[in-house]
Amino acid sequence: MTASTSLPVPQQPLAPGIREQFIAAMGAAATGVTVVATDGPNGRFAQTVSAMCSVSADPALVLVCINQRSPINEAIAAHGVFSVNLLGKKHDHVADTFAGRPWPGKEPWDFSCGEWDDAPSGAPRVRDAVASFDCEVHEVSTAGTHYIYIGRVMDVQAEPGVPLVYSAHSYAEPVPFPPSVFPDYPGSGPVHRNNTKENSR
Repeated sequence: MTASTSLPVPQQPLAPGIREQFIAAMGAAATGVTVVATDGPNGRFAQTVSAMCSVSADPALVLVCINQRSPINEAIAAHGVFSVNLLGKKHDHVADTFAGRPWPGKEPWDFSCGEWDDAPSGAPRVRDAVASFDCEVHEVSTAGTHYIYIGRVMDVQAEPGVPLVYSAHSYAEPVPFPPSVFPDYPGSGPVHRNNTKENSR
């Protein structure tokens, strides 16, 4: 069976208030906080984004969504490369700055916020990010108000650290908790998870 990428989808009328309900409900989602950055003839730009995920490991591909109004889009189109920087707990000021909400003494999108170096592609990357993916543009599509970028990962850098999480309009950090155990289902809980890890090796 061959998958199609352009199936026509009938547009159903939206229920009243669905936009507001959608925004409120999505506030419950917990997402990692990333900064996408690029550099080249069109200048140096970066933008904080929360929509980022892995697409594939073979080849290595990541996906990010960026609002069409962001000036970084024109720069990425010109440069063909970008970095995706997974921020740590200590980078909340970097996230705010590149979301256009700088702390006192900083300007929006100010690269003096945080420590940066150049990835092999030339894209800026946060030097001490929990993870940084150096990408070339693999595919771009449009959905609603955003561009969807799929980047082919050419280089990866990782550092120890606690990832920064965004949920309910606030920053947070992941907190481990004991797995659920159900007495009626032997093998559930930590033992099941450990066995799964062993079997996947």
